[in-house]
Amino acid sequence: MSSIQSSLAIDPPKEGCIRIATFNMALNRKERGRLSRDLERGDTQAEKIAAIVQWVRPDILLANEVDYDNGTSATLLRSKYLNVGKLLGTEARSLFDFQYVKEVNTGVPSGLDLNGNGRTTDPEDAWGFGTFPGQYGMAVFSRFPIVATKARTFQHFLWKDMPNALQPGSGDKSVGNWKPYYSESVWNQLRLSSKSHWDVPIQIGESVLHVIASHPTPPVFDGPEDRNGCRNNDEIRLIQDYVEGRDYMVDDQGVRGGLSSIDRFVILGDLNSDPTDGNGNPTGITNLLGSARVNASFKPSSKGAVEASEKQGKANQSHRADPAYDTGDFNDREPGNLRVDFVIPSKELKVVDGGVFWPTEAELRAFKIDISNASDHHLVWLDVQFP
Repeated sequence: MSSIQSSLAIDPPKEGCIRIATFNMALNRKERGRLSRDLERGDTQAEKIAAIVQWVRPDILLANEVDYDNGTSATLLRSKYLNVGKLLGTEARSLFDFQYVKEVNTGVPSGLDLNGNGRTTDPEDAWGFGTFPGQYGMAVFSRFPIVATKARTFQHFLWKDMPNALQPGSGDKSVGNWKPYYSESVWNQLRLSSKSHWDVPIQIGESVLHVIASHPTPPVFDGPEDRNGCRNNDEIRLIQDYVEGRDYMVDDQGVRGGLSSIDRFVILGDLNSDPTDGNGNPTGITNLLGSARVNASFKPSSKGAVEASEKQGKANQSHRADPAYDTGDFNDREPGNLRVDFVIPSKELKVVDGGVFWPTEAELRAFKIDISNASDHHLVWLDVQFP
């Protein structure tokens, strides 16, 4: 193995630690059922994704943007790709024995005119943006048993039921000319989660780790009413309120309240919000990272992100944050590369190691496996001590 390959290599977790990762795989397709068909007959993108996952070898992984179809795509992805890692050959090993997948709001028709164009059948009129139900779904994969019977989902939680929700609108409330974007009847029906919010309990020995999974909407693609920006902020706020044990939220099974003060958890997902740069409102993600219930002291990084920022320039040149922490490789003109993917453990969990799998160009050449264009996001991982 060359010195460059050695620098890219990731040691296994130390004794007493587990490796937890999040990865927006961009395995979304334009039509329902297409991803399953692609995975069944062989998909080059999924092979690249699997090579990355096999290289990092997490014990627990949240996959964002895996189209949902009653679990078929997730099962194929796990069994034929992630657990095989064909591109790595004999180095690959079976990683995940368990998975959790459920319905999401993307592409599910609302029957309402949410974008105000007089129609009710556009992708923007679904409960979450999408051209078919399940597009941009998500899945949790685990080496440890998933206690699916105790999982909680918040797919149907109404936005209006969040105290002090950021209702989209235009104008200025202080001078009395503010106008809500949605009519009262529409606002009273809107779901908060653009995909869903999950609490997936995972049994690790005698203890339980709560995986808090989500994928808030991007805070762009709207107008002066900032409907997507408001929603992104409140989707992230729901995560914070849940782990802090607030009692207003009611899950899809009718159970009220969030986690207890003794529950251990890890927050995973493409949260679509950078604490410093980009076009979104950073309040939600900044507050989450500053919560007394989380340990956000360790910031995963990579050399590849620094190199990409320097070579791509443009919007990246005006960013204020250290590019080493970027996780998404986006349009160079707007918004540039951003830190939007997060692994955030509870304060009781000590972080031992972590990183962003974003190789430099030299490391990619030494890797000897073409993983270019696997996704516009990069896998983020942490090793945490877990009793």
